[in-house]
Amino acid sequence: MRVFLHLLVNTAVANLTTNFLWFAVVFWVFIETRSILATGVLGGAYMLIIALSSMYFGSMVDRFRKLRVMRISAWISLTAFVIACVMFFALGEAALLDLAGPGFWVFAVIVLIGCVVELLRNLALSTTVTLLVPTERHANANGLVGTVQGLAFIATSVFSGLSVGMLGMGPTMLIAAVCTAIPLAHLHLIRVAEPEIVSEPGRKAVDFRGGFVAVLAVPGLLALIIFTTFNNLTGGVFMALLDPYGLTLFPVEAWGILFGLASTGFVVGGAIVAKWGLGRNPIRTMLVLVALTGVIGGLFTLREWGWLFVVGIWLFMILMPAIEAAEQTVIQRVVPYEKQGRVFGFAMTFEAATAPITSFLIAPVAEFWIVPYMERSAGQDRWGWLLGEGDARGIALIFLFAGLLSIALAVGAALTRSYRMLSRSYVEHPEGASDLPGASSAPPS
Repeated sequence: MRVFLHLLVNTAVANLTTNFLWFAVVFWVFIETRSILATGVLGGAYMLIIALSSMYFGSMVDRFRKLRVMRISAWISLTAFVIACVMFFALGEAALLDLAGPGFWVFAVIVLIGCVVELLRNLALSTTVTLLVPTERHANANGLVGTVQGLAFIATSVFSGLSVGMLGMGPTMLIAAVCTAIPLAHLHLIRVAEPEIVSEPGRKAVDFRGGFVAVLAVPGLLALIIFTTFNNLTGGVFMALLDPYGLTLFPVEAWGILFGLASTGFVVGGAIVAKWGLGRNPIRTMLVLVALTGVIGGLFTLREWGWLFVVGIWLFMILMPAIEAAEQTVIQRVVPYEKQGRVFGFAMTFEAATAPITSFLIAPVAEFWIVPYMERSAGQDRWGWLLGEGDARGIALIFLFAGLLSIALAVGAALTRSYRMLSRSYVEHPEGASDLPGASSAPPS
C-alpha cells in the first residue's frame, strides 16, 4: 500500500502540472481572442487525441511493466513542454495567437501531446490498484484516486487563472516544464514488485481485438461502456462551454479561484467513496448519480447568478468521483489483471470519442446560432420566463437540454437487460479472482 500511495501522489503531481498548463492555454486563448469556437476546438481536439491513443496506451500498459510505462509517459510530457517553451519564446505571443496561422495549431498540438500522454500513466495507475490493493478495498482506493485528483484539480484551476492573469503565459510555460521534471525524478527512485509480463503470441501493438474479446467475456460490460460513452456526450458540452460561461461572469483571476473552490466538491466526493465505497452494486450507484448530474446540469445556469453557477459545479464535482470509480471498480473485479490495460483502453477509446464530437459540434452551434438567437427578442420572448436575462442565456439553454439528456440516458439504462446482467456478474464474481497470485514475490521494476 505504501508503494501504491507513492505512485498515487506522484501521478497527482503530474496531473496537476499537465492540467495547469492546459487550463492556462484555454484561459489565455479565450481571453486574448474571445472565441468560443477556438476553445471548443481545443477541448474537442484534447478528447479526440485521447480517443485515438487510448487503445494503444491500454495495449502498452499490458505489454510492459507499469512503472516503466509511467516513466515513459513522464519523459514524453517533459520533452513536449520543453519544445513548447522554445516555440513560445522564439515566435512570440502575437504569432501564436493568430488562429489562421500554423504557429498556433502546431504549438497547441505539442502542448496537447504533452498533456494527453498523461493518460498513459493514469491507465497504468488503475491497474496498480489490482496489483497492490486488496480486492475488498478497490472501491475505496479508486475513491482515494478521485480525492487526490480533486486536490490537483483545485490547485490547477486556481494557479492557472492566477498565473495567466498575473504572470503571463511565458512564466506559466516555464513553471509547467520545471514541475514536470520533479515527479519524473521521483519515479526513478520508486521500486515496484511486479509479475513477469508474459508475451501473447501474435498480439499487435494496438490490440483492439484483445480488448474487445475481454469485454465480451463479461456479460453486460459492453453495455456499461456504451452507456458511459453516451453519457460523455454531455461531457463535451461542459468541455466546450464551461470556461466561456465562467469567464463571462467573472474576471480570469476570480474565475480560476472560484472554479478551484467549486472543485473542492471533487475532494469531498472522492473522500466519501474512499471512506464508504460504492455500495453492493456500483453500477446502480452510477446510474443514480448520472441522473443527479443531469438535474444539476439543467438547473445551475437557469439564472445568471454567479453563486448558483459555482454551487452547481460544486455539487456536480461531488458526484463525479463515484461515477468514475464505479466503472473502474467493476472492471478491476471482473476482468483478469493481465487484460485490464486493454479493457481500460478500449473503454476510454469510445468514451473519449463522444466528447470531441459534441465539443466540435456545440462550439460553432453555440457561437453562430444559439447565442445570437438568445440575444434577439425572439429567443428572449420564448425562453426568458425560464432562463431569465443576461449575457450567456444561449449557453444556459444548451446546459439545460444537456442535463435533460443525461437524465433520460440514466433512466433508460436502468431499464435494460444488460444492466441486470452486469449487476449479477459483479455481485456473483468471486473476490480476488482478478488478482495475480505471487505478485509480491516478483522482482522489482
